[in-house]
Amino acid sequence: MAWTDDRVELLKKLWADGLSASQIAGRLGGVTRNAVIGKVHRLGLSGRATSSRSSSPRPRRQHVPRAGRTPSMLYGTRGNTALKPQYDTDLDLDLAPLEELIIPLHERASIMTLKESMCRWPIGDPGDSEFHFCGRKKCGTLPYCEHHARMAYQPVQARRRDRRAAG
Repeated sequence: MAWTDDRVELLKKLWADGLSASQIAGRLGGVTRNAVIGKVHRLGLSGRATSSRSSSPRPRRQHVPRAGRTPSMLYGTRGNTALKPQYDTDLDLDLAPLEELIIPLHERASIMTLKESMCRWPIGDPGDSEFHFCGRKKCGTLPYCEHHARMAYQPVQARRRDRRAAG
């Protein structure tokens, strides 16, 4: 499609009337919105001010904490807290540091023998033939047995716990 003098004049008129490039393309027919934008640019037609934007920036909203929230909820929390209630109620957190379990052969599970009720803790390198999953009975709704759940879901460090209690 060629830009004839009549079409260029109609383009200039519609542009001055404030129509969008898409609307102009629809009225002209046979051209795309991008073709209209390109022709407007080549003709050097003035850009139009948008009325929806303001020259002054919007003021920032001030954060006002709501009463009754715990300090951790006032300032956000770190990490995934979805399993925290389950973890706190199911496990005894005051145990000594854990060492890796030695899983008997009959309790080990491969990806093919893993069931919903089994611990999904991976043991070894997935590329090795000895790779397996724990396979012991899992703890509640957690994906791991009690031993591996303690390893995966570490309790809050003492200083963070003290700081939260003081706030």
